[in-house]
Amino acid sequence: MTAQTILIIIISILCFNELLSNVLLYLNLKHNPSQLPEELKELYSEEEYQKSLAYKKTTSRFSFLTSALSFIATLVLLATGSFGAIAEWVNGYVSHQIWQALAFFGVLIVVNDILTLPFQLYSTFVIEERFGFNKTTIKTFFMDKIKGALVGVVLGGVLGFALLYLIFEMKQQFWIYFWIVISAFMLFMNMFYTSLIMPLFNKLTPLEEGDLRSAIEQYCQKVNFPLTNLFVIDGSKRSTKANAFFSGLGAKKKVVLYDTLIKNHSTDELVAVLAHEVGHYKKKHIPLSMVISVLQTGLVLFILSWFVFNPLLSQALGASSLNVALNLMAFGFLYSPISMITSLLMNMLSRKNEYEADDYARTTYNGEALSNALKKLSTDNLSNLTPHPVYVFFYYSHPPLLARLRAMSGR
Repeated sequence: MTAQTILIIIISILCFNELLSNVLLYLNLKHNPSQLPEELKELYSEEEYQKSLAYKKTTSRFSFLTSALSFIATLVLLATGSFGAIAEWVNGYVSHQIWQALAFFGVLIVVNDILTLPFQLYSTFVIEERFGFNKTTIKTFFMDKIKGALVGVVLGGVLGFALLYLIFEMKQQFWIYFWIVISAFMLFMNMFYTSLIMPLFNKLTPLEEGDLRSAIEQYCQKVNFPLTNLFVIDGSKRSTKANAFFSGLGAKKKVVLYDTLIKNHSTDELVAVLAHEVGHYKKKHIPLSMVISVLQTGLVLFILSWFVFNPLLSQALGASSLNVALNLMAFGFLYSPISMITSLLMNMLSRKNEYEADDYARTTYNGEALSNALKKLSTDNLSNLTPHPVYVFFYYSHPPLLARLRAMSGR
């Protein structure tokens, strides 16, 4: 196989991915039943339904545009060998091979962030503002960018250095050692992300004493759930959209409710939402997902070990000789079909887990309260109530609202 053949394969994969994503997006955009299913009719007035359709149309068209521009830019860089030229330009200023690779990816990330900044601003301050979701200020937006960049430099830099060091020192066997490193990192982040990273961006405060906390504690005692960390996050700082999530393992587990969720829901509905999160814990979804992610990462690294020292990959991206950074990038392109398959399987598992957590909340607390909470969440967020089934299959980690309501009602 020649470098030219590898380049053709990479471009073909990119074109297929872009075509597939656009077809799916188009199918979903055009999937607009003239009437909502009977179970959903009371959720939207005709005016609200039209607003939700307008939101879907606006976000879909924006996604079409940004995806097309990204695709064209990547295609041009590949076809002209510009990735190789950038790598060799960086190598002219940096001598150490590990720092050469880190500097190469750093340049790409900075340039990409600068070029996409106008689109990020438009999404936040035009689209989300137009539909009444945005609460982010310009100051918060740019502070988030700065903090995110610093966290990325520290965490990404440390992991990137470890990966490259092991590649150069351990050669073909690097994947075993880095698999251990990245698995430990994943476990650490799962346990401490809410405590260490999230407070850099949001304020988390313990849920205050009152009817809601009492109701939650009473439910947790009933199902023998050791509730020690129950927090409220100031999601309203950035958006009116609401959510809740469960993170951590063992003594470090936390349940976090958005302040927007508390504001818009009754006590019964909020306890039902928490019961859903407890369902994930009781069904062991979090450790199962962690194990699968670790195994999946090991598979990726093992396959990468076959490619990382192949000079043809570097030449396909425009370099004259072996360049590990370019090989890592080329591998990312080549691996994307496998990544698509694993993502499909993970989404299928995630949707199954959501059904199980819903059922746990229904049987241990109140199915009607959870249904009402899900309906409010969907309408408040202008969620697409009738997504195309194929789009759901490819992209949805949670079942659509109607499917969840029917599952809870036994239909």
